This record gives sequence, structure tokens and C-alpha cells, in this order.
Amino acid sequence: MSSATSQPGPARSAQPEFAVRGAVDLSALNRPQAPPPGEPGGAPEAGGFVVDVSEANFEQLVRDSATYPVVILLWIPTDKANADLGSTMGRLAQEYGGRFLLGRVDAQASPQVAAAFQVQGVPTVVAVLQGQPLPLFQGAADEQQIRGVLDQVLAAAEQNGVTGRAPGAAPAGDEPAVEPEKPLPPLHQEAYDAIERDDLPAAAAAYEKALRQDPKDADAAAGLAQVHLMQRTHDADLAAVRKAAADAPSDVDAALAVADLDMLGGKVEDAFARLLDLMPEADADGKEKLRVRLLELFEVAGTTDPRVAKARRRLSLYLY
Repeated sequence: MSSATSQPGPARSAQPEFAVRGAVDLSALNRPQAPPPGEPGGAPEAGGFVVDVSEANFEQLVRDSATYPVVILLWIPTDKANADLGSTMGRLAQEYGGRFLLGRVDAQASPQVAAAFQVQGVPTVVAVLQGQPLPLFQGAADEQQIRGVLDQVLAAAEQNGVTGRAPGAAPAGDEPAVEPEKPLPPLHQEAYDAIERDDLPAAAAAYEKALRQDPKDADAAAGLAQVHLMQRTHDADLAAVRKAAADAPSDVDAALAVADLDMLGGKVEDAFARLLDLMPEADADGKEKLRVRLLELFEVAGTTDPRVAKARRRLSLYLY
């Protein structure tokens, strides 16, 4: 994403708080173009759990956000990058089956609506819960990243009692049966139960035992890395940790502590970059500390995450 994702917080009011202040000042686009929605090569037409938003239906959509989550895509549908994102988000809206409604705002055709979100560029994605706008991200994003953002929105919606389904969604009783999840292996369940009761040493011990039994147990390796991250950050003072790193930007231990907090807060690329930036100037001991921590954070993020592959390539350049 071209900007950091903001995790949604609690909605504060059931009343809309958008302020329409005139047209959004969007810079001229000089990029590849796409056909209008519905034409070959363009984004799909609205339908299902995707609606096009204008001044006529905007206020109703904001009111509806008290019942079910609304995700707004501000875009220029004939811009290729915008159309690609719109296609992905539209497909996900249908896949999620009405757990949220996707509203698409053509920033050029409906500048007053776009101005309500106070954005200066497109594409921009904003959630609306109980009438409150919650900025999510601006610019391109891959499907995995979008899924993560949507899941955060749905979690925030549930915390605030916004659990309805968008019009057209099947009632809960009509949903297809979901196969029950397979039980966790005994040691994994033991670790999970320990985490639930905040006994992190016991969780780590269970995962370590699982890895001794099967060194190729990827889930145990990822679980152990996550537990270690939780242990390191359990009593961390966010302000103090960040101040220490700012006061000593070349201090490896201070950088390790901030990277852990970045990782815990979902700022994966920031965590990786912070440690990788120190590699060239670090001494042998510092390089080893950075290498070990990076490998563990790779496990936390997931070894198939494209951000991990990119950081791993950069790490290899510093080591060999």
C-alpha cells in the first residue's frame, strides 16, 4: 500500500460526521486508462453487494452503516489502477456475502460526495461504521492486504454491535453449512490454551516440544515466533521504547525493541526496514542480532508473505 493502514477504532456516534466542503482537488491523472465499468476490460458494473454512490443515496448509506459495515472506494473508474482495485474489492464484497457493503464513489462524477471524505487522491478506501468515517488506505493494495484490512473492519464492527448484513445477504439460517474446524494437535492446543490464560512461558514450552517432535512443523515455528514477540512486548512502554530508539538511532537493541512494537501493531514493512537499514553499519555481533530477529519476524508475518520475500532478498545481500 502507498500509505500505512489504520486499524479501525470504536465508532463514537450513530450520527454522520461528514462535512461536505466542495470538490476534491485531485491532481490530473496521466496513467493508463480502462473502459467504463461493465465494458470488457473495465471493472464490473455495480450489483449484489456493490453500489455506486452519489449525492442521492449517500446520506442513506451513512445511516445504514449503523446496521451493517460500509466500505467506501473513492475512485476514478476509467483509470486502470483504480479499475483494478475496484475489481478486486468488488469480488471480495461478493465473496464476503453481505458482511459489508461496498460503495463506489466516482470522485470526478460526484465531487461533493468525495469531498465529504476530505481526500486529495484516488483510489482511497474508507470504512463507515455507525456514521463514522475510518480511513483505511490510499493507493494500490494486493488482495492479501485488502483481506486483512476488511477483517479488521469487521472485527471493529462486531465490537461496536454493527453485525447486520447488507441487503441481499442470505439470512444466517440459510448460509451453507461450514465444515467444523479440525481439532488442533495436542501440543498446539496446549499452547493456545496457555496463551488464553496469559501463560506465555507455558505456550512457548508447548511449541518448543512440538518442534522437537517435528522440526518441520511450520505452524509450531510460527506460533513460537509469535509467542516470543508477545513476551518481548508484554510490558513494553511504547513511548519510552520509541524515545530510546530516536535518541540512539544506531543502537541495535533499541531498534530491535521498536521493530517488535511495529510488528505487533501491524507495521510489518516498517519493522523489517528498521532492522535492515542498520545491517550495513552494524558490527558482527549486531549483524547477528539483527539477522536472528529478522528471521523470527519473518515467521510471525508468514513465510509466504510477499513482504517477507522482499525483505529476505535484501537481508541476503547484506550477509553474503
